[in-house]
Order: sequence, then C-alpha cells, then structure tokens
Amino acid sequence: MTQQIQTEAVQTETVQTETVQTETPIPAQAGPVPVLPVPEQPAKPKKSRKPLLWGIARWTAAVLVCGGVGTGTAMGITAMDRTDVPGLATESDGRWEYPKLALPALPEGALRPYTDGNDGEIHHADLRKLLLPAPAGATVDPKLNGGWVGLDSYLALLKEKERGPVKQYLADSALRHVAARGWTTPDGTTTRIHLLRFSSVAFSEAFKDEVTREVSEGGRLPVGVESAEIDTATQGVDVPYLSVYSYQEDKPYGPEQTRWAYVQAGDTFAVITQTRKGGALTVPFQQTVALQAQLLG
Repeated sequence: MTQQIQTEAVQTETVQTETVQTETPIPAQAGPVPVLPVPEQPAKPKKSRKPLLWGIARWTAAVLVCGGVGTGTAMGITAMDRTDVPGLATESDGRWEYPKLALPALPEGALRPYTDGNDGEIHHADLRKLLLPAPAGATVDPKLNGGWVGLDSYLALLKEKERGPVKQYLADSALRHVAARGWTTPDGTTTRIHLLRFSSVAFSEAFKDEVTREVSEGGRLPVGVESAEIDTATQGVDVPYLSVYSYQEDKPYGPEQTRWAYVQAGDTFAVITQTRKGGALTVPFQQTVALQAQLLG
C-alpha cells in the first residue's frame, strides 16, 4: 500500500512539473490530485502562443531601452549644476557678491566698541579696514579706493550751498579722519561710502542729530535731489548699539534716483550713497547698508 501511495505521489509530481513547463490545462484525474473548479462556460481553445511570446519580447526590449535612456538622463541632470538645467535655474534676487568679510585686527591691548572697558565706544581698528569692500564685478573709483580722503570728498556729496556750513560744523566737532571707497556695478549703480571718525561718541551723535534734523526739514540733501522721503528698505537692518537712518529721492525724480543712509556707530559716522539711472534698487541698497553696519558693530 505504501509503495502505491509513493508511486502516485511521484506521478503527481511529474504531472505538476510538466504542467509548469508546458502550461497546458491539467486534465481531470481520479485519486489524490485535486480537481480544479469547472468554469461555467467551456474554455475556448488557446491560440498559438508564439506571437504572444514575440510581443512580450518586443515590449521587454522597449522597456529596457527606455529605462536606459531615462537612467542616462537622470544621471546627466544630477551631474549638472542647478543653473544649467532648463526650468530649474535659480534666479538671482538682486544681491551682490561681496568678498568674505572679517573684522580687522586690533592694536595690542585695544578693545572693540560696545565691549566692557570701552565706554567711549571707540573704534581702535584702522578706519580704512572697516570700509566695506567692493562686490564682484564692480569697477572701483580710483579716487575712492579705500584710503584716506580729505573732507572735500564727503562735502562733494552735498549741494554747493550746504558745503560751507557743514565744513565749519565738522571743524568745530574735532573730526579726526575720513576714509572712503566707491564703485560702480555692471547694472549702473554707483556706490559711495564715507566713514567719518570723531574724537568722541558725543560729537558723532551730535552730528547724526544735526544731519537727520536737516533732512527732515528738507535740507542737507545729496546733489541732484530736490525732495526726499524715509526709505523703509533698511528697517530690517538691526545691529545692536547702532543707529541707522535711510532716505530715498522722492518721485518724480530725474534720469537718476539716489538712496542714502546714515549709520552712527560710536565715534564713527558712516554715509552710504547709491545712485542709479532709472531708479536705485532696493536689494543691493539694503544689503550694502547692512554689511557696512555689521563691520562697524
């Protein structure tokens, strides 16, 4: 009996193996082989599978080719910079590319402003080293190349009728040094930065009060500016211990528009001016004021 069951089992395995290999319908048999459910409708005779196999082969080849092309494209995109991929380029927000900034070294034993022990808020670093450098691609003004300049360089920013009174005021305020840098960027923006160092923070604050009061009354305006309004572009510039005031030429203005800012930082007073044909841009102006303020903070 055991031998008969083993024989039937072998026959069953043989039939099942042949079924997998030939994929033909399994005939109903008696014995231990399970009987498949009978469909309601008689099965139609199958057609030749040769055309089907050829179709599967063609589709498989097509999928492999498409997959290879897709993989190659994906690898090509990942190898490219974002700005090189059409539709994925990151547009500039208008900021200029400045060099990496760092505070200059101090003389031995000197303290930075706004630190304990420097109650006078004095900038002991070389004033020229506190000037913001020109951004990439800019053309530096050879007369304002980051060195010492005379007072007339600053006075040239003002209308001629303002220069005499301001010059006398600064003489009475014991002005010590003036350093300046200027440049023009490819977009046509002309930037001028003047740093004025006074003998004490009291003189610097007094000059700040004098300048802002004059501007609010319609005076002390840059050359070419007839009327001005407060510029809110630098409201987000928040450097501890510093005072920032910014203005812009009011409409209607001529071919150029001027924006300028005052930064009072301890014993030093900064004047930042930008002029551009068609209108001075907000982003580079805000960026320039913020970076110059940080160097003085």
